[in-house]
Amino acid sequence: MTTYPSSVGVEPARERTHVGELLALRERALRGPGGKATEAQHAKGKLTARERIGLLLDEGSFSEVEQLRLHRAQGFGLEAKRYYTDGVVTGWGTVEGRTVFVYAHDFRIFGGALGEAHAAKIHKIMDMAVAAGAPLVSLNDGAGARIQEGVTALAGYGGIFQRNTKASGVIPQISVMLGPCAGGAAYSPALTDFVFMVRETSQMFITGPDVVKAVTGEEITHNGLGGADVHAETSGVCHFAYDDEETCLAEVRYLLSLLPQNNREAPPAVAADDPAGRRTEALLDLVPLEGSRPYDMARVIEEIVDDGEFLEVHERWARNIVCALARLDGQVVGIVASQPQVLAGVLDIGASEKAARFIQMCDAFNIPLVTLLDVPGFLPGVGQEHGGIIRHGAKLLYAYCNATVPRISLVLRKAYGGAYIVMESQSIGADLTYAWPGNEIAVMGAEGAANVIFRRQIAEADDPEAMRARLVKEYKAELMHPYYAAERGLVDDVIDPADTRAVLARALAMLRTKHAGLPSRKHGNPPQ
Repeated sequence: MTTYPSSVGVEPARERTHVGELLALRERALRGPGGKATEAQHAKGKLTARERIGLLLDEGSFSEVEQLRLHRAQGFGLEAKRYYTDGVVTGWGTVEGRTVFVYAHDFRIFGGALGEAHAAKIHKIMDMAVAAGAPLVSLNDGAGARIQEGVTALAGYGGIFQRNTKASGVIPQISVMLGPCAGGAAYSPALTDFVFMVRETSQMFITGPDVVKAVTGEEITHNGLGGADVHAETSGVCHFAYDDEETCLAEVRYLLSLLPQNNREAPPAVAADDPAGRRTEALLDLVPLEGSRPYDMARVIEEIVDDGEFLEVHERWARNIVCALARLDGQVVGIVASQPQVLAGVLDIGASEKAARFIQMCDAFNIPLVTLLDVPGFLPGVGQEHGGIIRHGAKLLYAYCNATVPRISLVLRKAYGGAYIVMESQSIGADLTYAWPGNEIAVMGAEGAANVIFRRQIAEADDPEAMRARLVKEYKAELMHPYYAAERGLVDDVIDPADTRAVLARALAMLRTKHAGLPSRKHGNPPQ
């Protein structure tokens, strides 16, 4: 029979319920491996996992899951090295009041390497994010699989990849690279919607510099092989690259403010101070009349969207096309636009892949699409053809044709050939198509068309150049005048450039309740 002490000399209530022990354990978990490990992390220019979570989430909003988890592995000295959290901090909090799930590798514990318990925590938080219908942000700073745990660590990665794939298009998934990510671990970020990187401190690669040198003889640094700038400019793996963690995490918060919680919700709308009917007179000066003169499409987007603010995705990769998130009359829109300042705005392999993935993301998360065209065609060349421009261009075509969100296109100056069809023409399902006066929508430029159609007449003329000039003028007058497409119902209206913002805002408001379905199927088979 249990006896209880009298009230005389009784322990305080908190001690009787072992709260003191709990607080001590919690303090150990929060402290982690100690001050030296934290100092070493800071010496590398990196924050700790908890410091990063503090910057990402609203102050005081973080609720941790499985803080007291320990690994069960034996051998190779692991049984003597057991730290609470097992090297990954998991939980949820809010960003601007909306729920966000997060996991953050703690590099101070096993170098952030993934073991069985570590993986189980990540699996759990990913499942919770999908069940709750809220975004998932991973703060990556790990050394890969925990070698001492063998194949169980590899199986842990398999569980992450499977969940990344099942969550794709269901909840936004954002990977923030804040340290090394090597080997198979790099495939999890590649499966997510957005990848952020920090210069100098984060790298991603399948095989590191030592392996590259041993196999190929090439010598290269970690940053040269898989640093932020490489992936932002060359490989296209990284969507956003920043100089420091604070700026990077602030931009993650901004991106989250433009995304819905899940695929069943619309993106968050805000009250717009910028009038929807504001005239965009500056566009008349920004866009030259001559079709061959370059200009910066980013300036055009600034003039159209609310307060001139937009977030460009993949800003430094495939720069001949612009993909951006912005607001128009307070509503989030995805913008796909030719960039005449780079390669004259032609479509190529990189641009097609970049725009296709962006369109798929917007369609998955109910973000309307606005396409701004000034495209002379596809980039010609042996390299493009042998590199598969046909199948890569088909990815862009497939993405547009498959999208069910509101879709609006606007031809600013020219839209030629297959690029016109692929870049959201009415024939592939655009809900509304507009054009500015002076637009040229045609199979090809007048000079090229005249050389093909009138080749014999030009060759037989006494003055071939004069004949060519006359026939080019005739072709333009007959088939390339600004109202040719409108007369045939291929453009819904020709609008004053100064009315661009107002026209787009009205069209988007009308399309807000659009409902369009796809044929019943398990899934499509998009071009690879």
